Parts: sequence; structure tokens; C-alpha cells
Amino acid sequence: MNDGFVPILRQVSGFVAYYWVDAGNGVMVSTGVFEDQAGAEESIRRAADFVRDNLASLLPNPPQVAAGQVVAAG
Repeated sequence: MNDGFVPILRQVSGFVAYYWVDAGNGVMVSTGVFEDQAGAEESIRRAADFVRDNLASLLPNPPQVAAGQVVAAG
């Protein structure tokens, strides 16, 4: 992911951070942080393209996408 997808996200306007978490039992969680909704929406489009072109055959289930505003940070 660091060599393929992360550089794609870094090019999106408003990029702040990206995290990929192995939650165990085949569950992966990714979180992108952007300064505005437009950047977040663009990242979703780019992620969909990346998954379709590079990962679709490896995923047993389609990704689930959720978006929202940060309400607390530490």
C-alpha cells in the first residue's frame, strides 16, 4: 500500500493522513483524513479505481465506504 496507493492519495488536494489497519480475521480498515469534503470524495474515486485495477481479485467482499467529519482528535 505504501508503494502503490498512498502516493496516489498524497496527490489529492487537502490530503492530511492515511492509515491502513489490519483488524485481524481478514478484516482491514483504512482511513483517509482530508481538509475538506471535496478531497475526501476524490480519494474515494481514486480508491475505487485502485481496488478495481489492483485488488478486486483478492477481496472476498466489496469494500464498504463511509464518510464523515472528525468530531474529536487527540
